[in-house]
Amino acid sequence: MIPQTDLLPPLPEAPRPLYSVVAWPPQALDTWMRRAQATMNVSGFGLPHLNLRAPFQTSLSSADLIAALRDRLRGERALEVRVKGWKRLSGVIFLEFELSAALIELHMRLLEVGPSSRAPYDGADYRPHLTLALGILPWAEEQLWQAALALTPPLDHFTIEALSLTREQHGEVQELHTFPLLTPPEEVGVAPQAGAAPS
Repeated sequence: MIPQTDLLPPLPEAPRPLYSVVAWPPQALDTWMRRAQATMNVSGFGLPHLNLRAPFQTSLSSADLIAALRDRLRGERALEVRVKGWKRLSGVIFLEFELSAALIELHMRLLEVGPSSRAPYDGADYRPHLTLALGILPWAEEQLWQAALALTPPLDHFTIEALSLTREQHGEVQELHTFPLLTPPEEVGVAPQAGAAPS
């Protein structure tokens, strides 16, 4: 006789989590963005973050993904990003950053980690940004856009000194790992002094 359990359909596979690679803005910009969201009664997805790679799925385990990213980011230097201005798309308002050659190169390098899915706004359509408002209803778009245009960020550039791998599952975003980027010696105050004898 066939055991009853063999007649049951297999359990559906749990959905794979969504991973992202982000940079956290400096405290002044983070606080300013959160206050603006609270005042306007809007939100983005999770805490304010600069996207380096849009949410993706992979068959790699979290540990293997961390190892692959660590390998891909080995020797990567800190880089400066500059605010470009407010941008509006259907249902979303964000603070866009200039797409420098260094930022494009870093983004493309992160896309090589896989196998993984790719989001529509990765690759040629990548736009680095901090989201102010997501999921805006059509009747509120123009009012929120005018309110955003009246806002001036507290800084116009900052240096990305680390990247973070995040995982979203069941509506919660967790930071899994931080990857520090190399800072040139002259930026951390250890440059040799003029006239000093080499050691």
